[in-house]
Amino acid sequence: MGYKIRLEIFEGPLDLLLYLIKRSELEITDIPITRITEQYLEYLNLMELLDLEIAGEFLVMAATLMQIKSKMLLPPDPEVGAPEEEPDPRAELVRRLLEYKAFKEAADRLRGFEARRSGVFTRFGVESELDGGDSPFFEGTLFDLITAFSKVLKGLPKGVVHEVEKDEFSVAEKVHEIFHRLVQTPKIFFSELFRTSRNKFEVITTFLALLELIRLKEVAVSQMDQFGEIEITRSPRATEPLKEPYAE
Repeated sequence: MGYKIRLEIFEGPLDLLLYLIKRSELEITDIPITRITEQYLEYLNLMELLDLEIAGEFLVMAATLMQIKSKMLLPPDPEVGAPEEEPDPRAELVRRLLEYKAFKEAADRLRGFEARRSGVFTRFGVESELDGGDSPFFEGTLFDLITAFSKVLKGLPKGVVHEVEKDEFSVAEKVHEIFHRLVQTPKIFFSELFRTSRNKFEVITTFLALLELIRLKEVAVSQMDQFGEIEITRSPRATEPLKEPYAE
């Protein structure tokens, strides 16, 4: 069974919450708000570290989660009555998540119908069942890549001090490096991209180069198991040579 990643930089905060809930195998109707808030803020910090453009609604959701967390930590109001009579502070968020999930699943089904009707051509990030033979593909998000990136960062040696000039690495250089590796090798595992990385700056630059190659549709990424190791290959729609401004 294959698990296909869809790279959409403009996934929203509800997508991130649904991703975190699914990854942790939680029930939407009974969200452990402290745990989810911590994970949500961790992802926002990673997105800021990568200098990804964070839309305002991500910050609004962060404030909403913090507000809900605060309400749930407060003692019951004696004027309201018994604790079970107080409204659940999570209720509105749960309603929004369930509603959004339903619309998202309906949209996915419609895209699946469209892909089957088209037979050959599909939009980037939406694969038909024909592409995987008997193994259906499941869509993922940018957050799958950020999760893998986070694991690489946490695996860096903490005791090594290495001075790095700001311009020692560039995204353009790493784009060429990844591209030429894929010309020589048909498939690279995500973790292999960072084995020779000497510091956090090089890891971040390599990751941004990978996002750029995906944006250019030069590479494709997939997971054979949900939340498993990510595989990187040349995209069937890739052009030769590289597009501007990376053309040699």
